[in-house]
Amino acid sequence: MNAVYGWLLLLPAMVLLIAFTHYPALSTLWHSFYSTPKAGRPMHFVGLDNYSAMLDDPVFWKALWNNLYFALGTIPLSIALALIMALWVNSKLAGRGFLRMAYFTPTVLPMVAVANIWLFFYTPQYGLLAQIGHLLGLPPVNWLGDRTTALPAVMAVTIWKEAGFFMIFYLAALQQISPSVREAALLEGASRWQYFWRVLLPLLMPTTLFVLINALINAFRVVDQIVVMTSGGPDNATMLLLFYIYQTGFRFWDSSYAATLTVVLLVILAVTALVNFRWLDRKTHYQ
Repeated sequence: MNAVYGWLLLLPAMVLLIAFTHYPALSTLWHSFYSTPKAGRPMHFVGLDNYSAMLDDPVFWKALWNNLYFALGTIPLSIALALIMALWVNSKLAGRGFLRMAYFTPTVLPMVAVANIWLFFYTPQYGLLAQIGHLLGLPPVNWLGDRTTALPAVMAVTIWKEAGFFMIFYLAALQQISPSVREAALLEGASRWQYFWRVLLPLLMPTTLFVLINALINAFRVVDQIVVMTSGGPDNATMLLLFYIYQTGFRFWDSSYAATLTVVLLVILAVTALVNFRWLDRKTHYQ
């Protein structure tokens, strides 16, 4: 009877998980083996043709490499900045309540609003960065119109928005660590750096694992700021995988090819998350 009660308690969550996660994933996989239905032409089985076309698609490879570069550039910086901010606002600092609010404010703003704010910063000749550069005598830069600076400019927006969100988790973890741990380490002669590297950082590894998985997922589901700021340009320099899926499915109406791209995205996320869990779990110390 207890087992029945247990399954009944799990039933609502299981229904939601199957309806909104597992079924859409399996449906996407199924559609990737069929052609896109058109007017007067129903879909038919095409096997691996969509995957073969994807391997020959230069835009797909460009979007994939851009996304990997985006992830490698934003994830470490976001996590490092979040940890530094958490350590700072966790100390006995005057006005730390204001600092916490200031760091967390970008997180609660919609990404569309954030993208528009940064559009003002990046606007050539009139934007904030252009005005600062003019005062310093620097040459003008078209941040979003240059292939070499467009993607780093979008990455800066992501780091600015996500660091405050990850800071909250680190701050909560820091407040759970007893002050006696630091006192004991200092009594044993440990320096501040040794205490951080050998005591504090290992204790924060469960939080780091959680933050890393979230940052990884966020890095591969970037679409809002791309739509507002660059639309994938210039010359596909900011074309990321999810935005390419959005374009393929809703602008070009090729739902089967979009499903194929989505399957690849899900596989990348699943494999990367599994590797992170297996590697970091060995380094994680649970209290």
